[in-house]
Amino acid sequence: MWRRGYAARRRPAAGRRRVRVHPAVWAIAGLLALALALPLLVVAPGNGQQEPLPPGPAPAPSAEPQAAEEPMVSVYLTRTDTVEELPLETYLVGVLAAEMPAEFQPEALKAQAIAARTYIVQRLLSGDRSGVPDPKAVVTDTISHQAYLSQDQLEKEWKQAGKEAELSKLKRAVDETKGMVMTYQGKPITASFFSTSNGFTENSEDYWKNEIPYLRSVESPWDIKISPKYKTIVTMNRAEFIDKLGLADGAIPVSAGGQGSGTPIIKILSYTEGRRIERLKVGDKTFTGREVREKLGLKSSQFSFKTVDGKIEITTYGNGHGVGMSQYGAEGMAREGYKAQDILKHYYTGISFDQTSNLLSLKESS
Repeated sequence: MWRRGYAARRRPAAGRRRVRVHPAVWAIAGLLALALALPLLVVAPGNGQQEPLPPGPAPAPSAEPQAAEEPMVSVYLTRTDTVEELPLETYLVGVLAAEMPAEFQPEALKAQAIAARTYIVQRLLSGDRSGVPDPKAVVTDTISHQAYLSQDQLEKEWKQAGKEAELSKLKRAVDETKGMVMTYQGKPITASFFSTSNGFTENSEDYWKNEIPYLRSVESPWDIKISPKYKTIVTMNRAEFIDKLGLADGAIPVSAGGQGSGTPIIKILSYTEGRRIERLKVGDKTFTGREVREKLGLKSSQFSFKTVDGKIEITTYGNGHGVGMSQYGAEGMAREGYKAQDILKHYYTGISFDQTSNLLSLKESS
């Protein structure tokens, strides 16, 4: 009776059911409350008051640094006397189309893409606009800088001619080397290149005036085997020869025993490290090999003379100034399995590689 009466007294009011909580649950709840209070104790300042929150919404996480914007290149088009402006990487496709045969090996094309990119980046960073007739442009589309086919030419002369596959191959070479440039001591190099060597490249000072540490003479035996431009023969009569050299006919003696050919006496005085003619004498006047090459319109400054049917026959070896990378040499190396960076390290002594974005950011911060 007592137990039932006690229960009656403790029974909750109608419509309300009382839930009995186990003591262990109360213990857990106490621990949770203490845990929630701990952060307030940690962040509160020394005076016992909580440090106020900053007004407004919480700041958003800092964004990732933005990549440097791709530079634009302004090209003077000689055929139309206009300026074409386009992104650097797009410009390089036009350079490859003009400078190197599309049937070349992919690694040779990549080497050319890096060299061409380095050339224009160096020009952009230095602000060099030499040799450009329009002040709005930084480079021309000629070999005075580096050859280039305009977007209109690629559309009409390549796409409409069914050369989409060749054009795609050039684009891949540019894409797969995107942003890569050659540097020496942290700066982009003067990445000169040419068609075909005579078996060696030339020291920069043997063709130009300045001695550049990464433009050293190196062997390039591949050109002899594969380049159709390795050997060229031109003929001219004695009068034309003398006139082009700017000499007076009477001042030029003729060689003896030449079966009456009347060939001017030519004597080679010295050669460069790259096996090209450094100095020679025609009659009583001394020239550099480069001077004779340019005056006579020869392919190379490595040449020899002989008389054939009363005319002077001049044989040249190689095609171009000879400084920097040989394009046919690059193709020969690629055929032997060399990668683009290996090719470039062979032709440009002691160089490193960097990204266009890094070099541009350094310019902007300076």
